[in-house]
Amino acid sequence: MKTANKKVTATRLVKDALEKAKHFEDYHIFTFLNEEGALKKAKEIDARIARGEKVGRLAGVPYALKDNFLSPEGETTASAHILEGFTSPVTATAVEKLEAEGAIMIGRTNLDAFAHGSSTENSYYGPTLNSHDRARVAGGSSGGSAVAVALDIVEFATGTDTGGSIRQPASFNGIYGFKPTYGTISRYGVVAMASSLDCIGFFTRTPEDMDLLMSIASGQDPKDMTTLPDYYNEAVASAKLDDSRLAPARPFAFGNSRPKGRALRGSGAHSAPVVADGLEPSNSCTRIGIVKEFDNDSVDTEIREALKEKCELLKSKGHEVVGLEMPTLKYALAAYYIIQPAEVASNLSRHDGIRYGFRSENSTDLDGLYEHTRDEGFMSENKRRIMTGNFVLSSGFYDAYFLKAAKARTLIVQEYEKAFSKCDFILSPVSPNPAFKLGEKVNDPVAMYLEDLMSVSLNLAGVPGLAIPAGKTKAGLPVGLQLVGPRRSDKRLIEFAKELA
Repeated sequence: MKTANKKVTATRLVKDALEKAKHFEDYHIFTFLNEEGALKKAKEIDARIARGEKVGRLAGVPYALKDNFLSPEGETTASAHILEGFTSPVTATAVEKLEAEGAIMIGRTNLDAFAHGSSTENSYYGPTLNSHDRARVAGGSSGGSAVAVALDIVEFATGTDTGGSIRQPASFNGIYGFKPTYGTISRYGVVAMASSLDCIGFFTRTPEDMDLLMSIASGQDPKDMTTLPDYYNEAVASAKLDDSRLAPARPFAFGNSRPKGRALRGSGAHSAPVVADGLEPSNSCTRIGIVKEFDNDSVDTEIREALKEKCELLKSKGHEVVGLEMPTLKYALAAYYIIQPAEVASNLSRHDGIRYGFRSENSTDLDGLYEHTRDEGFMSENKRRIMTGNFVLSSGFYDAYFLKAAKARTLIVQEYEKAFSKCDFILSPVSPNPAFKLGEKVNDPVAMYLEDLMSVSLNLAGVPGLAIPAGKTKAGLPVGLQLVGPRRSDKRLIEFAKELA
């Protein structure tokens, strides 16, 4: 990652990034460019470097901020009309951590409004274009962030992933996109979509950069009670840590059924083997699981071929590839599109035109104000999810829908635990198709939801997933795969991604 120094100033880095952003303006990547604020911060960092003062690990690095992260610079709209005009009085914890290390936000990126979508076509500001084919979607919901990194405008960008919203656009644009273990990075100061599923993550062009960002952003936050202790930065294999600290980070924390004598092969000082109680480490291969249910005719032929090629690469490096049967995953999409809309309906109820954001002028009483503000302020997809969520939570339907989905979620968690007793990581497609054409699926909600078929189960189970570049189709479209690990195996997963580069 290019940081500022006495030869290359932060001001130069920021100016270059802003120039690129303007050059690609017609891709609809940014909803706001932070020119004045970014250049001011760059000059401050340059002055500190000139004085010989210590600067952070991201000193002068330009980055793009998905427009559902709160910060005082610009309006935080989540690309939704109903939040137009809202300037945040607080800053997201993740933003504070990045900027404490010297990162400089050059602009806010476009997304599906409130992160509801898989193509960035549901944005109030219009769709973001794919970095490789302007006639195709960027993916979603973090499409703007993915394209900003893919076009080399910025070194990295933030994203949120509730059902694939980092991994899918990363896959569609040929870069790395990481959804951590649920609770690894604080959600404080990020516009909520579905609170039990939302994860904060990043887009980068290398796994090394991803590792650095995770080491900065991870950790417990008193403002978010769902955050975990900072296992990422604690050398998981360090003998200095006592067993009580090690236990949660072991790759098989949910079942000590790894065959005796087989351990996860480390890729460096921070990834030496850690095994469950009574099991001995060894230098044997890493086992990679391939989900049989995801390798069928419903998946694009070229994506299946890319998966096969990566399997052959792993075998050539001495790793073992094993087949996995995970039949419960067939319920994941249905469970997700019950649980997620239910939480969306709850979270979006706070937007009423009273306290902040857009307020309709077409009303004469309070009920009318609510009705018209929400009708005019929400996109069609927002309304669809609110209505679905209220329906599955309503009296007489809760047991039939939401309760069953919650039980299915528990089974999916157990399915992953079972799978990781047989392998170290899982490799699968991110999406059944490469980037599709603009307008192709935006009016067909079911077709759009099916794009999430292979990504939503990770959010339901809370496990980490890293989208990795895996070549291109004959038409030149990027193909991405996702590497999946057990909960709290984030660092080892990123380290292992280097084996697939």
